[in-house]
Amino acid sequence: MGKEGKKGISRRSFIKGAGVAALTLGFFGPRGRESLAAEPIKIGQITPTTGFLAPTGWWANHGALLAVEEANAAGGVLGRKIELIMEDEVNPGVAVQKARKLIEKDKVHAIQGTVSSACALAIGDVVQRAKVVFVNTGSNSDEIRNNRCHRYVFSTEGCNTQYVSTIGNWLIKNKKFNRWYFITSDYAFGHDLLRVSRNLLQKNNGMELGSELVPTGSTDFSSYLLKIKNAKPDTVFHNLAGTDQTNFYKQYKEFGLPFPVAGGVCDTAPAWQAGVGNVLGMFPLVWYHTINKESAAWAEKFLKLYGKLPENQAWCDYVGAKCILGAIAKTGSLEGAKIGQALVGFKIDCLKGRELYFREWDNQLMQPMYIVRGKTREESSDKETDIFEVVEEIPRKNEPLTAIAIPDSENVCKKEPW
Repeated sequence: MGKEGKKGISRRSFIKGAGVAALTLGFFGPRGRESLAAEPIKIGQITPTTGFLAPTGWWANHGALLAVEEANAAGGVLGRKIELIMEDEVNPGVAVQKARKLIEKDKVHAIQGTVSSACALAIGDVVQRAKVVFVNTGSNSDEIRNNRCHRYVFSTEGCNTQYVSTIGNWLIKNKKFNRWYFITSDYAFGHDLLRVSRNLLQKNNGMELGSELVPTGSTDFSSYLLKIKNAKPDTVFHNLAGTDQTNFYKQYKEFGLPFPVAGGVCDTAPAWQAGVGNVLGMFPLVWYHTINKESAAWAEKFLKLYGKLPENQAWCDYVGAKCILGAIAKTGSLEGAKIGQALVGFKIDCLKGRELYFREWDNQLMQPMYIVRGKTREESSDKETDIFEVVEEIPRKNEPLTAIAIPDSENVCKKEPW
């Protein structure tokens, strides 16, 4: 990440109130100097600020920062200020070290963050042993919610099934795209997303024309694009992350291939880096700043404070911190088990216009997703940020949020006792 991405963030600091009005959730504690004199409530934030996933790290950290600033401006929680302690996520080994440091040395009351699914899985094992709540705000693998789930691990980021169910069924039913070519980041997240995508295609009697595993951090996609050209698919379905998305979008546009691009996942930050007009296709997003008036107003606040529009990762970390602080206020305790128990079924309407909640059996936030279309430069009103048009909300307003989630029939999650 460049210098701009680190501006205004200290590694460990008390967060001062910024005068930003909190969302009307009603959980902030009493005001006054004496009530804020107690030891702070500490939240650990583990997010990549280096490596191929770093483009999303700045937004993740600032989303969490805004939630903490709002809480402190409203008087704190349980009469205490909130302290955000930030650590970098580089790989699973380092992520484990950082999680242990936050728990054992910094004595945090909860942890949130990650973008790498491999890191989230590793941290999940650590927090379960320590009985400290971890809210996964950026990692997508179904494993985190299913066969490697934990009692103390929750997710505000959508899982791979939520993303693929949103875009895959829409492509097949609305566009009649039945012949797919997969291109996938070669690590835990990509492998799981490819599995979910293949399963959906097979259930709909579709055809897989080819599949490529791409090393993370790749800069040259030309050999893969030549294979795609010869295969002539209905759509190129990417399961890429971080800078892999950026590099792929740019080179795909340069090659001028006529086959529409879609994706099992999409992040706005890598798309912005690819450039307006270079990201042409249909994608699923967990949040976008134009979905409704509330989101647009929040995005404007974020922009005024930090100089950039928020993207989907900022939203996930903002909501994660809101939920942690809300659960602490609800239970009146800083004990890990009580915070976790308060999160189960915790309900929040956070900029989506619908009541969101954590499902009991997998601790996944049940929420709608959004199908977006990449704009051409001619369609864009802002050649730097106006990159997507929101096409549809899935599930629709009259449908249950569980419609796109991992189905009960595939539930192999065996959570430990409290």
